[in-house]
Amino acid sequence: MARLADYFVVVAFAPGKRGSGDGQGQILQRFPEKDWEDNPFPQGIELFCQPSGWQLFGERNAPTFFIAVLTDINSERHYCACFTFWEAVEATQLQNCLRKVEEEEEEMVEEVTALIQPAQLFAPKSLVLVSRLDHAEVFRNCLGLVYTIYVDGLGTSLETVIGSLLTCTIPITGGAQPDMEDEGARTISLGAGDRQVIQTPINDSLPISNCSVALLFRQLGITNVLGLFCAALTEHKILFLSSSYQRLTDACRALLALMFPLKYSFTYVPILPAQLLEVLSTPTPFIIGVSSTFQSETQELLDVIIADLDGGTVTIPECIHISLLPEPLLHQTREALSLVLDPELEMADLAFPPSTISASSLKMQDKEIRAVFLRLFAQLLQGYRWCLHIIRIHPEPVIRFHKAAFLGQRGLVEDDFLPKVLEGMAFAGFVTERGPPYRDTDLFDELVANEAKRMQADEGSKVRVLRHIKELAEQLYKNENPYPAVTMHKVQKPTEGCHLRLHQRPFPRLDEGTIQWIVDQATAKLQSAPPLVRAEKKCMVPSGPPLGVLMERHGIVLANSARRLEVVRNCITYVFEGKMLEAKKLLPAVLRAMKSRAARQCLTQELNLHVQQNRAVLDHQQFDFIVRMMNCCLQDCSATDEHGVAATLLPLVTAFCRKLSPGITQFAYSCVQEHLVWATIQFWEAMFYGDVQNHIRALYVEGNGEENHSEKEEKSALEIAAGQCRLWPTMSREKQLELIQKEESTVFSQAIHYANRMSYLLLPLDASKSRLLRGSGFGGDAESVSNSFITNSIAGSVADSYDTESGFEDAESSDVANYVVRFINRFVDKVCTESGVTNEHLKGLHVMIPDIVQMHIETLDAVHRESKRLPPIQKPKLLRPSLLVGEESVMDGLRVYLMPDGREEAAGGSIGGPPLLPAEGAVFLTTYRIIFKGTPTDPLVGEQVVVRSFPIASLTKEEKITVQAQVDQFIQEGCAQLQLRSCTFQLLRIAFDEEVASESAETFRKHLGKLRYPQHVSDTFAFTVGQSAKPALQPKAKEKNPSLRTISRNLVKNAKKTIGRQYVTRKKYTPPSWEHRGSQQHFPEDHEDEISVSEEMDKGTLSSSTTIRPSDKMTMSHLVERACCRDYQRLGLGTLSSSLTRSKNEPFRISTVNRMYAICRSYPGLLIVPQSIQDNTIQRISRCYRQNRFPVVCWRNARTKATLLRSGGLHGKGVAGLFKSQNTPAPGPSQADSTSLEQEKYLQAVINSMPHYAEAGGRNTLSGFTSAHMSGSDSSEKRQPKLGSLMKQVMGGKDPGTVSRGGKWGSIRASGRMSNYALTTEIGSRLAGKELLSTQPNGSPSEASFLRQHRASLYIIGDKSQLRGVKPDPLQHWEVVPIEVFDARQVKSSFKKLMKACVPSTPSPEPGVAFLRSLEESEWLVQIHKILQISVLVVELLDTGSSVLVSLEDGWDITTQLVSLVQLLSDPYYRTLEGFRLLVEKEWLSFGHRFSHRGAQTLASQSSGFTPIFLQFLDCVHQIHLQFPMEFEFSQYFLKFLSYHYVSSRFRTFLLDSDYERLELGLLYEEKGERKGSQLSRSIWDYVERLNKKTPIFFNYMYAPEDGEVLRPYSNISNLKVWDYYTQETLAEGPSYDWELVQCPAEELEEATLPDTNAPQSRRKIIWPCYSNRSRTEPDAISRLLEELQSLEMELGQVPERWKDMWDKVKAFQRAEAQADPSGRMGASSLLMASSLPHQRRSLGVYLQESGVSSTINLSLDNDASSTSTPSSGKQGGRKSTSTLYSQFQTAESENRSYEGSLYKKGAFMKPWKPRWFVLDKTKHQLRYYDSRLDTECKGVIDLAEVESITPGTPTMGAPKMVDEKAFFDLKTTKRVYNFCAQDVQLAQQWIDRIQSCLSDA
Repeated sequence: MARLADYFVVVAFAPGKRGSGDGQGQILQRFPEKDWEDNPFPQGIELFCQPSGWQLFGERNAPTFFIAVLTDINSERHYCACFTFWEAVEATQLQNCLRKVEEEEEEMVEEVTALIQPAQLFAPKSLVLVSRLDHAEVFRNCLGLVYTIYVDGLGTSLETVIGSLLTCTIPITGGAQPDMEDEGARTISLGAGDRQVIQTPINDSLPISNCSVALLFRQLGITNVLGLFCAALTEHKILFLSSSYQRLTDACRALLALMFPLKYSFTYVPILPAQLLEVLSTPTPFIIGVSSTFQSETQELLDVIIADLDGGTVTIPECIHISLLPEPLLHQTREALSLVLDPELEMADLAFPPSTISASSLKMQDKEIRAVFLRLFAQLLQGYRWCLHIIRIHPEPVIRFHKAAFLGQRGLVEDDFLPKVLEGMAFAGFVTERGPPYRDTDLFDELVANEAKRMQADEGSKVRVLRHIKELAEQLYKNENPYPAVTMHKVQKPTEGCHLRLHQRPFPRLDEGTIQWIVDQATAKLQSAPPLVRAEKKCMVPSGPPLGVLMERHGIVLANSARRLEVVRNCITYVFEGKMLEAKKLLPAVLRAMKSRAARQCLTQELNLHVQQNRAVLDHQQFDFIVRMMNCCLQDCSATDEHGVAATLLPLVTAFCRKLSPGITQFAYSCVQEHLVWATIQFWEAMFYGDVQNHIRALYVEGNGEENHSEKEEKSALEIAAGQCRLWPTMSREKQLELIQKEESTVFSQAIHYANRMSYLLLPLDASKSRLLRGSGFGGDAESVSNSFITNSIAGSVADSYDTESGFEDAESSDVANYVVRFINRFVDKVCTESGVTNEHLKGLHVMIPDIVQMHIETLDAVHRESKRLPPIQKPKLLRPSLLVGEESVMDGLRVYLMPDGREEAAGGSIGGPPLLPAEGAVFLTTYRIIFKGTPTDPLVGEQVVVRSFPIASLTKEEKITVQAQVDQFIQEGCAQLQLRSCTFQLLRIAFDEEVASESAETFRKHLGKLRYPQHVSDTFAFTVGQSAKPALQPKAKEKNPSLRTISRNLVKNAKKTIGRQYVTRKKYTPPSWEHRGSQQHFPEDHEDEISVSEEMDKGTLSSSTTIRPSDKMTMSHLVERACCRDYQRLGLGTLSSSLTRSKNEPFRISTVNRMYAICRSYPGLLIVPQSIQDNTIQRISRCYRQNRFPVVCWRNARTKATLLRSGGLHGKGVAGLFKSQNTPAPGPSQADSTSLEQEKYLQAVINSMPHYAEAGGRNTLSGFTSAHMSGSDSSEKRQPKLGSLMKQVMGGKDPGTVSRGGKWGSIRASGRMSNYALTTEIGSRLAGKELLSTQPNGSPSEASFLRQHRASLYIIGDKSQLRGVKPDPLQHWEVVPIEVFDARQVKSSFKKLMKACVPSTPSPEPGVAFLRSLEESEWLVQIHKILQISVLVVELLDTGSSVLVSLEDGWDITTQLVSLVQLLSDPYYRTLEGFRLLVEKEWLSFGHRFSHRGAQTLASQSSGFTPIFLQFLDCVHQIHLQFPMEFEFSQYFLKFLSYHYVSSRFRTFLLDSDYERLELGLLYEEKGERKGSQLSRSIWDYVERLNKKTPIFFNYMYAPEDGEVLRPYSNISNLKVWDYYTQETLAEGPSYDWELVQCPAEELEEATLPDTNAPQSRRKIIWPCYSNRSRTEPDAISRLLEELQSLEMELGQVPERWKDMWDKVKAFQRAEAQADPSGRMGASSLLMASSLPHQRRSLGVYLQESGVSSTINLSLDNDASSTSTPSSGKQGGRKSTSTLYSQFQTAESENRSYEGSLYKKGAFMKPWKPRWFVLDKTKHQLRYYDSRLDTECKGVIDLAEVESITPGTPTMGAPKMVDEKAFFDLKTTKRVYNFCAQDVQLAQQWIDRIQSCLSDA
C-alpha cells in the first residue's frame, strides 16, 4: 500500500526583491509540517507552481491545473499537482508587504503605491499535492474538490477533506480484482459526499500513458517522433516547447513511455521554471520542457534538438547526426504507425472504399502506438538473453552482457544505431534490471520469449501485423484500466464562472491542529494493522529462441559457401593426414575463403576436432600450414571479435605445437600475435566472463549428482541460476557461505588462468629485443616468426592508458614485460571487482602476475633461440638464370613475387590459359640485365619456369608501389614493393619476400640506379663487358703504350687546340658562341684568310704539328672505310681521290673540311658538297644553321639524278634576325650580303648539278635567296641598300617586296587524322588549271601532275614556325614547303602513353576497350602516319626529278627519320641486310643522331628522359615491311632485334652521340683483323652477320625484289598496325633477342621428349599465350624443311651445307622450273617458293604474314666467322677475298688443317699476350686461331692474301717470360701487324717456313 499524497501545500504570491519586476512564491502552509521519514519534503516547489514566474494580473484568470515532475537526489520522481487560482490583492495588504520589505531595505515606497492605486490587482495562489504516484486525474479531482468547497462555501470542513486526502492509501499494483472486494483500497472518498475509483495498474513495470503518446504523434507526426525517439535512445539533448504546461508534461511522459523497456536515466524535467533556464547548457543528455514564451532564450543552444509541440516542428542542429533504426526495422515501424494513425491511407485509392472506417478512440490509439514500439524493441533485442553472462549467482546474481557477440549474431556490427544503444546508460540499466533469471516478468519478457517466431512470420502481411498490434494494445489498455465497469466518479465541480465573482473571500487559513490530528490517528491505525503480505510472483524468466544465424544478404554467397566449407575441411584433413602436396594446392583457395564468416567458423570447428588431449603436436610443415590458416582467419576479424572466431581459436593456439628440440616446444600462439584483437581489453573481458559462466554452471550441475544427467546437461547457465535463486532463501547460513566461497574461488582461479593466457598472446617471441619504441612498426627482427604488429598495437593501447592512470613513470617503461604486466593488472582489477573477488585474493594476484610474465619470457627465450635454428620453410628453389659471356652478377637473387600487371594473358584472364602470374622466384641484377626467374604460385602451373628480364639500360621508370589485396596471401604487409618499367615493353612489379631485409631491397635500388645511369658512357655494359667488375676504368693504364686510340684522342685534342688557336693568333674572326648565334656578329670578309683548319698552323708549337700530320694520313685512310664513304662511292657521288684532285667533270665532291670535326661536331668527317663550293665558304655557311649542320648531299636518285640533302633548321629568327637588330647600329653591308649570298650560291650549286637543270641553260644563277628563304615579310631596301640594288640588277629591276605568291605546298597539317595531304588552294600560278589536287587512296598526292608545269628544282622542307613570313620569289628555282612536325618532347610523352597502353601496370575491367582507348590517346600512330606521309611526299618529288633539302629542328631527329625512310623507299639496296646496315651507319650514326642523349644512357642525360626517335623509325620500317613483305631481305625479327639492342647497351654501336665522340673514345677505328671474346660487344653488325650465317632468323623467305621499285606505302591510320614488338612476350625464356641465352632451353626440351620411343609419339604441342615462343614451337614451313635437310645430312655423314647456299640453289632451280613450265602448272616444290613469281604493285596483295621470329635452326655450320657474308645483289666495289671463293665447296674441317700448333699472340691495343691454337689452312689460304685445341668456334682469321711480310720480332711489354728472344716473329698484313711468340726457336722457325711456303704457293 502507498499514500496517495505525501504533502499538501498552499503557495501564495509575495513581492520579489527590489528591482526585479516579478514577485516570488511563498509557502503559506504545508501539511503535515513534519517530513515523512521515508519521503522528505522536496525543495523548490514554489518555483514550479508558476514556471513562468510569479506576477500580478489586472483581471481574474480561470483556475489552471498541471503536474510538474521533480527528481530528488535518489533519482526518485515526485509528481507535484498544482492547482492555481487568482485572488484580489488589497492595496493595504500590498502596502503592508512593501513596508516589511522597506524596513528590511530602507527604501521609499511612494512611487509603488502611486503605481498600484488606480486598478485592482489579482495575485496567483496555488494548492499543491506532492505524491510519488502519477494519478493525474485523481489529483485534479481532489484539488478541484478543495477549491469547490472553498468557492461555493459547501458545508464540509476543508480540514477534514485535506486530512483524509493525506491519509488515503491505495495498493501500488496488481489492481485487486473486483471479486476480492477491498473497497477502501480502490474507491476513495474525502468525506464531502464524493466518490472516486482509483485504478491501479496490474503491472507497475509498464508505464501509464493515458492519451499522451497519441497526442504527441498528433502534434509532431510520425517521422519527427521517430527521430526524437532515436535521439533519446542515442543520448542526445531534447527540448520541448509549448505554451501549455500540461502538454509539456504529457509529451515528456509519452517519450518515456515509448522507450519502454529501457528506462531514461538522465535529467528529466517536463516543466522547467524560468529561474532555472541555465540548466539547458548542461553537457549531459536531457529531456526538458520549457514554456514557449522563452523560445528566444533557446535559440543559441547549438547541440539541442528542439521540438515545438504547438508548431509541430522538430529542429535538429547541423552538428548533430541522429542514428536512425536499422533497416528493415525502420521501414516496418513507419508502416505499422501509419496503419494505426491513418487507417484511411490504406483505403484512399480504393474504388469502393468501405462506408465506415473505424479509427480507434484516442486512448486505444495511444496503446496501439505503444504496441508498435513494444514490438520494435522485441525485434531489436531479440535473443538478448543468450548473450548474458552470469558470473555470480550468490549472494546476488552478477550479470554481464556480451555486446560484440550480440551485434555479430544480429549482423549489425556496422550499424549506426544499435551499438550506440547498447553502449548507453539506459541499456546498462536494462541489463541490471532484466538480466536476473529469477524475477517478476511482464509483457515485454513474454513478447521476447514467445512471439519472436510469430513476428518473423507476420513480416510481409499488414493485416497480421495490425492484428498483433491490436492484441498487444488490448493488453496494455487492460493494464491501465483493469476494471472498466466501476468507473463511477462522483466529485462536485464549482459552479460555472465562479472565479469571476467580485467579492470572493480569500482562501482561509487552515487549522494545522485538526489536520495533524487526523494524520496521526491514521498512522497509528496503520501501524496496529497486520502487514499486508504481497503474493510473491517471481518466476524463471524464459530466454526465448536462440539467435539463429541470420541469413547472409546475398543468396549466392550461401550457395557457394557449402563448397567453400568443403574445401576448408578437405584442406585441414590433408594437413593432418600429412598429404602436404594436396594441402598446398588447396591452401590458396582456403585462404581466399577466409573472407567469409562461415568458413572462419568452420575452420575453428575443424581444428577443434583435431586437438587431442588438449595438445596436438605437429611437424614443421603442418605447423606452418595451421599457423598460416589461423593468421589468415584472424586478419579479417575486428578488434571486438563479434563472431567469436578469436575466442574459439584462443584455446587452439595454446594446444597446437611443434617440438623444436628435446624439451623445447613452440606453441602456435607465438606465431599469431600480430592481430589487434589480442590487445583489446573488451575481448578479454567477454572471454573471461564466458569461461567463468561455464565453470559456475559446472559447479551446480555437478553438485546435483549424476542421476537424470541428460536433462541437466541441457539447462543453460541462466536456468540453473534461476533455480538457485529460488532455493537461496530456504538455505541454511552455512550452506549459503559455502556456496559464496566456492563461486569466489572459481572466479579467482579463472583470473589466474587468464593472466597466463594473456601473457602468452601479448609477449612477443623475441622479448629481449623488443624494447618498444611506440612509433616503430616492427618489434624484433625479420626472423622472429611473423610477429610484426603485436608490439606496436599493445604499446599503443596499453601504454597510453597506463601512463595516465598509474601516475608514476616506470623506470623501464619501454620494456615489453612492464607493458604486459600493467595491461594484465588493469584487466584483473576490473573483472575481479565486478565479480566480487575478495581483496586478499586480488592482492595475491597482483603479486603473481609479474612472476607469470617473467617465467613466460624465459621459456620464450629458449623457443626463440631454437626457432632461429630451424631450416627455413621449404620455398621453391631459386633458379639461376643463364648469363651471357662477360655478363657478371652484381646482386645475387633476392626472393620476390612477380605480380601480374595489366596484361591479362599471363594471369590467365578472359583469354584462358594458365595463371602464370603471380610467380614466386628471385630477381637478379647483372651488369647487363635485371632478370626475374621463378615459378608460378598457382600449384597447377608450378612446373613451368617464368622468366622476365630486360636490359638495365632500358629502364625508364622505377617506383615504389603498394599491391592490391588479391595476392595478399603471399605478401607480408610492410615488405618493399617495386615497379620497374622498361622501354623494351617489359614491366617488373615485384614484392620482396619477407625474408629479404629492407636494406637489401634498398641496396638493390641503389645498384640499379648506378648501373642505369653510369657516370660516363665508358662505364656501360658494352665497354665493361669481360672486365673484372671494377666499377671505374683506370685512366692511367690506358696511356701506357700509345696505340691508335690514344693517337686518335690526341688528334681530337689538337684539333680543339688548333681551332681555339686560330682565333687567338689572327684576331680577325671570333665565332659566335652557341647562345649568341641569333644575335649580331661580325663576319669578316677577307678572302686572303680562308678559314680552313688544315692551313691554320701555329708555328710556335711544332710538337702539336708533328702529331697532326701522320694522324692526318691515318684519319683520311680510316675515314674512307666508313660507311658514308662506301655509300658515296656506290651512289657515284665521287671518290676521295677524285675530290682531292678536284676533277671538274663531277658535279659533287667529297670534302674533307670537317675531318677534324672542327666545323660541325655532329657530322661525319667526309661530306658531299657541290664541286664548285670552296671549303672556306662552307665554314661561313655553317654558322647560319643550327648546330652548324649545313646542307649536305646524302643520296642521289640514279635515274633522275635528283639529290636528297639534309641540314639543321635555320637559326632562331632566321638570318634575318642577324640583320634586324634594332638597338645596335646596322653592320656593314658587305658582311650581311656575303653570308646570304654564299648560302644562295650553295643552293644554286646544288641545283646546277642536276642534269635537266643544266640542259635548261642554267639561267638565273643568282636570285634573292635571303628574301625568300630568310628574311621577314617586311624586307624593305632601306636597311640594306646594297642588297636591294644587287637584287634589282639580278632580277631586272623588279623589287622583290612587291612580288608575292602563295607557298607551293601549303602546309601538311598537324591535324594528323585527316591523313590526306591538305594542300592549300593557292598552289600558285604554276599549277595547270589551278584545280585542287585529288589524292590517291594511299595518302600520297595524285600523279604528280602539279609538278609537270614549271617545277621547282629544289624543295626545302622546313618547319612552318620558322618559315613564317617568308615571301617566295618567282624567279627562283627553289620552293619552300612549310610543314608542321612534332618535336622530340611530343615523341617522348607519346611513347610514355604507348608503354602504358601496351603494358598497363594495373588490370582494367575491360582490357580490350581500355587498350584501344589509351592507344588512341598516345597519338603514337598519328606520329607514324605523319612521318610516312611526309616521306612519301619527298619520294614523289625525288622521283619526278626535283631535289629536296630536309631542314627541320636540329637536323638529327625527325630529319634523320625522314631522310632514312626516303632512301629506304626509293632505293632497293637499303632494303637488304647489308644496305640497311649501311643506311643506319650513315644516316643515324655518322650524321650524329644523339643516341646517348635520347636514350638517357648516362647520368648527364638522365633528366632529359627517354625519347625513342630511332624506335619510331624502326616502327615506320615495320609498317612498310607489312605492306611490302616481298621487298625486304630482312625479316621483322631483324627490326625487333635492333629495337631491343639499340637501347640495351650490349653493343657499342648505338652508344654516344656522334662520330666525333666515338673517335674521342677510340671507338671509331678499331683494329680490323682481330676477333676475340670482347669483340662480341663491339658491333651489333658483326653479331648479326655471324648469326645470319648460322640461322636464317634474320632472313625473309618472301624476299623477291623487283628491280628499282620505289615503294609508296599507305599512311592512313587505318592502314597502320600496332607492332607486335610492343605487345608480345615469351615468359618461358624471356626476350628472345639475346640469341645465345634462348638457345639452351630448346635443346633440353627436345631431349626430354625423346626417351620413350616405343610409345606412340603425339605430335601435339600446347602453346600458351604470353608464355611459349610460337615461332620456335611451330617454325614456318621453310625453316622446318631446312631443319629436316640438315638432320638428313647429319645421318648420311655429309658436311652440312650453309642454309643460304642451299636456299639460293633451290631458288635458282625453281626459277628454271618456272621458265620451263610456262603454262603455270607448278609443282609442289615451286608453290613453296611462290614468292619469286613476278608481281604487280604488291602492297595491294594479300600475304601470309610470317611469324614473329623466324625459326631457330642452329645449323652446325663451319664456324668460319671470317668469311664475309655471301655477296648479295647490289654489293658493288666490295673486294672479294679468296676465302669467299671457297665457301661454295666446303669439305670437312679436319681436311683443311695443313699445320697446327700453339702460339702466344699479342692482343690489340694494350691487351696482354695470350696462348692461342693456330691452324694453317692451305686450301682456304687462311691462318685461323682458336681459344684452345678443342674449341670449334673460330676466334679470328688472318687472310694470307693480305700478308705483306714475316719478320723476326722483339718481345714487347707483357710478353711471356723465360722464352728466347728469337722465338718471337711478326706478321705484317695490309691492316695491322700481328706479334707472335712460339715455345722455342725451332717451332718459331717452323711456323715462319710454313707460312712463307703458303705465300709463295699463292
